[in-house]
Amino acid sequence: MNTDITNYQANRKKAVPTLYIVLGVVGILLLVGLFIWGMLWLASNRGPELEAIRDIVIIALALESCIFGVAFILLLIMVIRLINMIEFEIKPILQKTNETVGTIRGTTQFVSQNVVKPVTKASSYVAGARRGLAVLFGNPRRNLHD
Repeated sequence: MNTDITNYQANRKKAVPTLYIVLGVVGILLLVGLFIWGMLWLASNRGPELEAIRDIVIIALALESCIFGVAFILLLIMVIRLINMIEFEIKPILQKTNETVGTIRGTTQFVSQNVVKPVTKASSYVAGARRGLAVLFGNPRRNLHD
């Protein structure tokens, strides 16, 4: 029974978007058809009014073109500022970071060769000497009498 409910919900979820798509396409086709019919009716019955509407639409498109031109110029200015920021601010930071990494790499190699290796060698010699003494003389803690 639970499977039937799940299948119903899955099928319903698939059907709902398809229904919305079909209704949207039909609605758009109706609007386009009404628009075309209205333009033809206005052209045949109301010529001067249609010319006035045409002039208003032309003016609106010209204003829209001006707004898009200003937006394009602002976008171009922002891109130029971004390029300048990358060239003159971020690039020097990356170069300094590269230099710092090189310095750290050199310091690490110096410390490894001049500090860590001698300490490791000395530590291994001390451990070897202690083990050698322990083998020769035994463990002093075990030699103690209770």
